[in-house]
Amino acid sequence: MSYLDLYMTKSPYIISPDDRAEPAAIVFGIPFDSTHSYKPGCRFGPEAIRSAFNNIEIFHPDLQVDLESVNIQDLGNVHHTVNVEEMTDMVHKLTSELIAKNKLLIILGGEHSLTFPTYTAFPKDTGYMVFDAHYDLRSQYAGVRLSHAAYLRRIVEKNGAENIIHVGARSFVGEELAFLKENKIKTITDKDIRDGKGPKMVSDAISTFKKVYVSVDLDVLDPAFAPGVGNPEAVGITSRELFDMVYAMDGHKIACLDIVELNPAFDNGATSSLAAKLMSTMIAMSIK
Repeated sequence: MSYLDLYMTKSPYIISPDDRAEPAAIVFGIPFDSTHSYKPGCRFGPEAIRSAFNNIEIFHPDLQVDLESVNIQDLGNVHHTVNVEEMTDMVHKLTSELIAKNKLLIILGGEHSLTFPTYTAFPKDTGYMVFDAHYDLRSQYAGVRLSHAAYLRRIVEKNGAENIIHVGARSFVGEELAFLKENKIKTITDKDIRDGKGPKMVSDAISTFKKVYVSVDLDVLDPAFAPGVGNPEAVGITSRELFDMVYAMDGHKIACLDIVELNPAFDNGATSSLAAKLMSTMIAMSIK
């Protein structure tokens, strides 16, 4: 039996304009937020992103790509659980199966802890670029080692740090900074982005990998642009700065994009629309 049959629910889907062609991307959601520490509700993120995607324009004039003629295969959501170990096991098995299809994977969260089982399902030489206001390098949070605030430390412990590039951190504790320096984790800082260096640094960093996994925690953005997140942090980057860095990935092989920490309960529609645009742009770049 396939893990798709075992773990997927028949959730509301993205409306695919053309479901007859070979899929350009495979989408699934992970409605999990049980380790969240501030504003719970990210489990409802996948549906909010789908709803926004179904209501925005998906023609990309800069890329000359119209997704109206593209098959985007939405598998729905994984079964909901409040147990982080169960989520981790289920999602790792499912992602491992989907990697074999050799399509762009789009994963909709959900809190950031889900990235531990998804990224570590890929080969160890896969690059990992994460956009996040936080380092998520704590040894544990609230007694939980598989926390959204500690997932990246678990990745380093399992895979090492050499393939990680962290982008946009502006809120962290001393323990995390010490671990970052000890393990020589590469960073593109919030100041680098403000100084206009972000796009070139992103392109240069991922050019060393054959394939890259991209993770976007929407709290990397200033709350003025993304109010609907689980852990908002003031004085962040703009949506234009984020998308300039995303467009800098054009021409590189992106194997997977996850979009995490969207909290619809605190959104005015701006955050979900931005997440949908991010997904649409990454798919368009993958088929250009």
